Amino acid sequence: MAGVILALNVGSSSLKAALFEAGAEPNAIARTKIDGAAGPDRAIASALDWVGSAAAGRELAAAGHRVVHGGDRFHASVRLTPQIVDALDALTPLAPLHQPECMAAVRALTRLRPDLPQVACFDTAFHWSQPPVAQRLGLTRALHDRGVRRYGFHGLSYEHVAGRLKTLDPRLAAGRVVAAHLGSGASLCAMAAGKSVETTMGFSPLDGLLMSTRCGTLDPGAVLYLLQHEGMSAHQVQDLLYRRSGLLGVSGLSGDMKVLLASPQTAASEAIELFVHRAAREICALAVSLGGLDGVVFTGGIGENSAEIRGRIAARLNWLGLDLAPDPDDGVGDRRISARSSRIAAWVLPADEEIVIARHVAATLGHAKSD
Repeated sequence: MAGVILALNVGSSSLKAALFEAGAEPNAIARTKIDGAAGPDRAIASALDWVGSAAAGRELAAAGHRVVHGGDRFHASVRLTPQIVDALDALTPLAPLHQPECMAAVRALTRLRPDLPQVACFDTAFHWSQPPVAQRLGLTRALHDRGVRRYGFHGLSYEHVAGRLKTLDPRLAAGRVVAAHLGSGASLCAMAAGKSVETTMGFSPLDGLLMSTRCGTLDPGAVLYLLQHEGMSAHQVQDLLYRRSGLLGVSGLSGDMKVLLASPQTAASEAIELFVHRAAREICALAVSLGGLDGVVFTGGIGENSAEIRGRIAARLNWLGLDLAPDPDDGVGDRRISARSSRIAAWVLPADEEIVIARHVAATLGHAKSD
């Protein structure tokens, strides 16, 4: 594959775009972040304008998209066709905040560049290595067979972590690691020798840790109570669980961790405490799935940028043998943050889902061409 690859990572209000020189190992050329408030067509048009200047005369050969949900059909990246786009649209009920945004970007790019090959790269794909017991919910077999099961998300981020560890700390990469993707969406992944064994998000991106506006793990009886006794509709419950819970709901102030850390309000402190408590508790639970713990990796916006939160989580894991070195907020890049005396290694690895997308695009289209 010649030319350049455009990697697109759609968020709720912005579009991250990165340009890579195509090859067996794509090389980064430029990155940008585009305001998505005006809608997908305007954002994609802006991305293409940016490509025109950043590519420096090189041809745009293909684009790759982060797609949150691949359901039980898509276990690996795939070149998009109209039929596959329709199949991915059908998964919207499983990820109602994320899937429509992803697919809107796909359609916008198709309208603007109809002949450009596009590849879907799935956040769920990394977790198909999990054993069956980690994929099953305690519901009927018939529902499981219809796709009501645990999927896991943030897979592109975890794939990046696994790859970087192989380079930076091969011994740890071959061991038992819990990666913590902590951002507005937050989850943990237990990895054995770089493969997903278990993760905190399950059937949907609502599960697991407390997040910016999402509740995380919730007793299903609470949902029944909201429907049956609070008089809430299914739509109202969905809005509550996805948009008005989490750090925002508990604090009543903000879903932004920086705002909460700077606030003197008791409710802000309570929200932070719950976030840290849940993260530490679930790291210990994943250590059980791994049969021990050799290292913890922090990534994502909070995981990369908040030494305060990393320190609070690590303090609750000290009994396991985790001891952090002095760790300022202004640290930059990949770095080991565990003390020399620590029995458990700790790293900060900035997230880079875009390079993983570019690699999948090159591999998918290269394979398709050889066929």
